[in-house]
Amino acid sequence: MSTATGERTATAEAGAKTTRRQKPERGFLASKELADCMQKVLVDLIELHVQGKQAHWNVVGKNFRDLHLQLDEVVEAAREFSDEVAERMRALHATPDGRSDTVAQNTTLPEYPAGETDTAKTVDLITVRIEAAVATMRDVHDQVDEEDPTTADILHAIIAKLEQYAWMISAENRTTSKN
Repeated sequence: MSTATGERTATAEAGAKTTRRQKPERGFLASKELADCMQKVLVDLIELHVQGKQAHWNVVGKNFRDLHLQLDEVVEAAREFSDEVAERMRALHATPDGRSDTVAQNTTLPEYPAGETDTAKTVDLITVRIEAAVATMRDVHDQVDEEDPTTADILHAIIAKLEQYAWMISAENRTTSKN
């Protein structure tokens, strides 16, 4: 197969066709819908990281040290998860946007209050935010899974870990149930 100038194309040499869903290097190309779904997840994970750090710096009260350390675990996990999502987007030839103005405009997490916050209130505030990030992932899951089950598997792992954090942190404010 030749071009007008008589050169062979890389695609022809490799014996493969490039489809609309592939880049020249033959990687999977995310649709706009898949990229948009992953962007929503990315924004909420970045915001969870930032709000978790805000909570970490300003929590006061009973069981301070335990909650302070738990918040660092959530912050680190959210940071790692956001990086994993952004790098998955790049692997699919989508462009992640983690700029602060983009995050602030598009997050589904409620705004975190300023100032010191009691440990019991912090538990509730952070649990709500973890659950909001998980809700975003669950909202986009079916659409992601339909197009790219591999990316859906990444969401599964993140959901499982964040739900575990929500359970463990929220247990601070729970009382035993009457059986």
